[in-house]
Amino acid sequence: MMNRGRRRFLQASLGGTTALMSGHIRSSSESGNACASKGDNKALRILILGGTGFIGPHMVQEALRRGHNVTLFNRGRTARDLFPDLELLVGDRDNELGALRGRTWDAVVDNSGYVPRHVADSATLLSSAVSHYLFVSSVSAYAAMSGNATAAKYHDVDMPNTEYGSPLAAMPDESVEEVTSLTYGPLKVLCERAVTEVMEERRVTILRPTWVVGPGDTSDRLTYWPVRVARGGEVLVPGTSEDLLQIIDVRDLAIFVVDSVERRLAGIFNMVTAPGSYSMGRFMLDNCALTRSDASLTWVDLPFIIENELLKDGTFGIWAPPSGDTRSDAIVSSARSFEHGLRARPPRETIRDTLGWWWSLSEERRRDMHAGLSADREARLLAAWRMRAS
Repeated sequence: MMNRGRRRFLQASLGGTTALMSGHIRSSSESGNACASKGDNKALRILILGGTGFIGPHMVQEALRRGHNVTLFNRGRTARDLFPDLELLVGDRDNELGALRGRTWDAVVDNSGYVPRHVADSATLLSSAVSHYLFVSSVSAYAAMSGNATAAKYHDVDMPNTEYGSPLAAMPDESVEEVTSLTYGPLKVLCERAVTEVMEERRVTILRPTWVVGPGDTSDRLTYWPVRVARGGEVLVPGTSEDLLQIIDVRDLAIFVVDSVERRLAGIFNMVTAPGSYSMGRFMLDNCALTRSDASLTWVDLPFIIENELLKDGTFGIWAPPSGDTRSDAIVSSARSFEHGLRARPPRETIRDTLGWWWSLSEERRRDMHAGLSADREARLLAAWRMRAS
């Protein structure tokens, strides 16, 4: 029997059927804001380091849609049958790059670089083998957003808009290679440096995305919210409806990646929606509208969230506290990116298509939500909140 949340979504889905490709990704050509291929573009040979996770397949699909030739380099362990007709070079970024030797490409897209040593090795090897190097970094590269040093302290501050020249996160011990919530941002900074030290700046594109969301996102950091709202009842929501939110749809990121490769666009670009244009309140209203849910929203404040240790990674997915060191998570400048062609589809479209992907998954997978609160824990927290408020 179809459950209530799924029925509501299917009834309310804007535009009817959400087309999904093999239950995994939807071609960006199906989106009204997709960038049309330019007729005078020659087919490029593009190497993608990775390509089988979340963001990689969308980049592969967009490149193929435009007629480019794509080669994948990865360990060959994940989703090997996703692109069976593409050339796959099997190797490992940790000292096993031999499959890349003696080959040339027009560009490389590095979306699997987290350890500076690995990125330095690939950049050094490919410096004479490619004309352009595109590295996918993160807005966590900015010191104000890295979670480093004082991430456990939350206090009211007035953070400025994070601009491209804002201070970057620093790694006290640059020999550390373990990726954690505290080292992720600083390591991305060192990865960026590794590329630019080897390649000329005019040959390098660095993209700093915020939360990348959309169909195929196995983290469930956005998915949790519309799925939870569709279930109905009282929903515990962090912060306030005015808390700002910035995301980037994985398909919009993929379009900008291929645009950058085609144009050999050099420089640093923040991949985020316009600052101040979206909020948690609007996000929750979009979830309610798309699912036609009768859910009631109960907003809980930051002291309650801290008291109940709800700031752990993944608990609330795409929400971050609107104060302290994470304040600028939602006020990152994206002006340069929009000036160079970034297009951000309406968040409601992202939510709708993510739900379409979610309902295409197996029942077993849908029972295993990777973010958010379990029903039991949410009920206990709501009871505690009501007692505190009484």
